[in-house]
Amino acid sequence: MSSPDTSGAPREGIPAATIIIFRNSPSGGPPEVLMTVRSRNMTFAGGMAVFPGGRVDPADYELGEKVSRAAHGAIAPDEAAHQIAAVRETLEETGLALGLAGDITAQSAAEARAMLMREGALAPVLDAFGWSLDLDQITPFARWFPKNEKIVRAYDTRFYLADLGTGAVDVSIDQAENTHLFWTSAQGALEAAEAGEIKIIFPTRRNLERLALFASFAEARAQAEAIPVRTIMPRIEQRGGRTMLTILEDAGYPVTAEVLDDVARG
Repeated sequence: MSSPDTSGAPREGIPAATIIIFRNSPSGGPPEVLMTVRSRNMTFAGGMAVFPGGRVDPADYELGEKVSRAAHGAIAPDEAAHQIAAVRETLEETGLALGLAGDITAQSAAEARAMLMREGALAPVLDAFGWSLDLDQITPFARWFPKNEKIVRAYDTRFYLADLGTGAVDVSIDQAENTHLFWTSAQGALEAAEAGEIKIIFPTRRNLERLALFASFAEARAQAEAIPVRTIMPRIEQRGGRTMLTILEDAGYPVTAEVLDDVARG
């Protein structure tokens, strides 16, 4: 387990978590990541292609407290809760059992997913299936809090990385928040967005550009472990007579500014 240094980070946002799931490309090309298209009925990022994830629930905090105590403080309760939320949302939205250990098969994962949707919390699922959390499977990658004077309540989202390796698994949508799941290289997603085939919001575009730098999951994880997670709060700046939306220059992102009029909003 690992806890990024997020001391002093803002707390007024809606806490959320997401996992960027890697798999080896079946064609031997760059690694692929799993993306989902959110239902157009969703208030946030409706119709947009994003990474699987969602809000941190009260039950995630309860379980996070237990995990932190069991780890003797090696992971903070708040960080544990976010990682648990990422694991829970991934199972719920995709059917993938990541960040978990035990006798996990395709059938048991499907049964656990169905139970999770009924219970709404991960702890009862762990008890019922005899599973445990294995948060070492996920790596902190980034934290985005796109709050400004026009957004009273914004999502404060922590991003994590995980690897499926061969990716020889089935995924399926949850029939509620999402309409489509698909695997793509990061560069492929960017090209699809440029062609108008998918829509992506500012944080997703910046993360895809960063992910496109890596030829493997190992490279992505190495960079994530080398660069401390800092909260990214995009800012509006005037540069060369143009209004730009900018982010931190030293957080690992190859593109740190975009013309404000070009920015897709959720």
